[in-house]
Amino acid sequence: MSPTVIHTVFDCLAWLTSLATLLVLRRTWFAEPAVEAPLRFGYFAALVAGAGFGSWLMGTANLWVSGMPGFGRSIAGALGGAILAIEIYKKTSGITVRTGAVYALPLVLGIAVGRIGCLLAGLDDFTFGIPTKATWGWDFGDGILRHPVQLYESVAMAAFALFYVSRLQCGDDTWKQNGFYFAVTYYAGERLILEFLKPYGTVFFGLSIFQLLCLFLLTYGLLMARTNAR
Repeated sequence: MSPTVIHTVFDCLAWLTSLATLLVLRRTWFAEPAVEAPLRFGYFAALVAGAGFGSWLMGTANLWVSGMPGFGRSIAGALGGAILAIEIYKKTSGITVRTGAVYALPLVLGIAVGRIGCLLAGLDDFTFGIPTKATWGWDFGDGILRHPVQLYESVAMAAFALFYVSRLQCGDDTWKQNGFYFAVTYYAGERLILEFLKPYGTVFFGLSIFQLLCLFLLTYGLLMARTNAR
């Protein structure tokens, strides 16, 4: 099976996992929709458009900065684009309530599944880590052991998902209300660290495009969780 097919299959699995999780949450812990019916189509249109644009923009920009030709996609870019598009839509539509809580678990589970596809796609995916002498180094097909950063991220997201579900089962209202912001902060933090283990080009202060994006996501997550607590 070609790397492209493998990646596509796991991308589909990631989206299906996120969608199935969202549907379950809508019938359990988050039965009350945060967005009124007349505004839902525009809300989801903004989410999809923002995620798509952010994914291709940041993925492609990172390739170019790293001296690689072609076009790319990025989970972090999709998240950043979706957040920006939704915040703009909410502002222009007069939506004042927080709407992201239900997306915390779908987000982290989707990333956990999708990253396995990145791992199995090999060198063509350009998400592999730098060479390592660690015994758990991963050979992506060229005989060089590299950090399996995709697997690191998948495990990290799965761990967050387990902890998040445990908090909701305990009736923790703080985690229910701020789960999405905690998820964004957690993801941005671990991704910021893992980017040091990738062979990407840098732009400012020795940081890659994705690391700069992670700083934005960290700021967003922390700020929104703080203001929501108030």
